[in-house]
Amino acid sequence: MRGLHHPTIDAIDLLSVLNALADPIRLAIVVKLADETEHPCTGFDFGVTAASMSHHFRVLREAGISITRQEGKYRWLSLRRADLDSRFPGLLDALLRAAHNRKENTAQ
Repeated sequence: MRGLHHPTIDAIDLLSVLNALADPIRLAIVVKLADETEHPCTGFDFGVTAASMSHHFRVLREAGISITRQEGKYRWLSLRRADLDSRFPGLLDALLRAAHNRKENTAQ
C-alpha cells in the first residue's frame, strides 16, 4: 500500500483549507474531530457511500486539515489542530463556532 500524502505545515494553504471546509459533510467531520481524539474512518455515518466518505477524507488530508494513520487494515483520522492553529491562528476556532451557531439556528 502506498503512503498517504500529508502536506507539511508550510504547505498548508488557506484557500485549500477554506475550500475543503465549504462542504457541509467535511465541516461536520472536522466538528467531530475537534474533540481531539482519533476516530476510525468507519466511525463516521453521514448517509453517503463509502467512496464518498473516502473522497471527503482525502480532501481534508490533502488540504492539511486532518492526518490519517494506517494501522493494519484500519485508518484512523485526527485533526491537525496544532498545525492549523500555528499556521492560521484563530481560524479553526472561528469555523467551529460558526458551525455550532449554524446547527443551533437550524434547530430552532
